[in-house]
Amino acid sequence: MSTWELNRIIGEFLRNHGAKPSFLNYHGFRGNACISINHELIHGIPSKKKILRNGDIVSVDVGAYLDGWHGDNAATFPVGGTSALSETAKRLLQVTEECLFAAIKTALPGSRIGDISNTIQTYCESRGFYVVRDYVGHGIGRDLHEAPDIPNFGKPGKGPRLTAGMTLCIEPMVNQSTKETKLLNDNWTVVEGNGNLCAHFEHTIVITEGQPLILTKLD
Repeated sequence: MSTWELNRIIGEFLRNHGAKPSFLNYHGFRGNACISINHELIHGIPSKKKILRNGDIVSVDVGAYLDGWHGDNAATFPVGGTSALSETAKRLLQVTEECLFAAIKTALPGSRIGDISNTIQTYCESRGFYVVRDYVGHGIGRDLHEAPDIPNFGKPGKGPRLTAGMTLCIEPMVNQSTKETKLLNDNWTVVEGNGNLCAHFEHTIVITEGQPLILTKLD
């Protein structure tokens, strides 16, 4: 299938459930979702010319606007199943998703943004991959992107303090071979700096008095 077809399915699903795609027309973006293949990290524009093939990895980033509130969620999927992937791709997906859940565990009242950031960086780099510096997670609510920024790198104990009620998007973005990225000529698509693989996972969470609540996790 093309990424345009996947984009159509996502848009129909959102609208059938009373929501609107948060990304459509956001600063001129031409898609219901950002769909990025292999060396594309984020903000891939859906296209009829981009065809998913066995062994690809595809990152799907979806924002939903419902009842006055935004939610934001991303995952990177193996096209054709995990068995179709190279060993490097398998490890990349595993490590990036594990970064996300390790970081969520640190999102406790009284902790700081830097604790989340450092957890992602330490976990990623200790496993031989590279954490992206140019793009970050964020707060979310009535607006799609709100303060505070949540970098995927940093020092523990630094940054704004977390308090119950804060709603955040934690989103590790991990490259295979460099921390650097490049922006393509379409002024949207961001790719791995050396043209190798990259992955992106994201959940919207809310800080509670205890463990964080994942708002975008499937039941």
